[in-house]
Amino acid sequence: MVSVRLSVKVVPGSSRDEIAGWLGDALKVRVSAPPEKGKANQAVVRVIAKTLGLSEKDVSVVAGKTSPRKAVELKGIDKTELYLRLSKPD
Repeated sequence: MVSVRLSVKVVPGSSRDEIAGWLGDALKVRVSAPPEKGKANQAVVRVIAKTLGLSEKDVSVVAGKTSPRKAVELKGIDKTELYLRLSKPD
């Protein structure tokens, strides 16, 4: 199965859940969940899955579980398709 790793910068405790755009080579994701007991990680998975049209089971935090900088693995999508889906207007 095709997969890609994505660098993510998470801002927990935000007023809304959203993809905020690129911050260098990392995707900036704002989530309203607090950074405790994995709540922010779960919210990041939900936001990214919904935005990219993937199932939550195909999105997982693989590094940086307790850090604002994370590596997220996306299954079923390649790098070209990832950038295509992120560049589409809502």
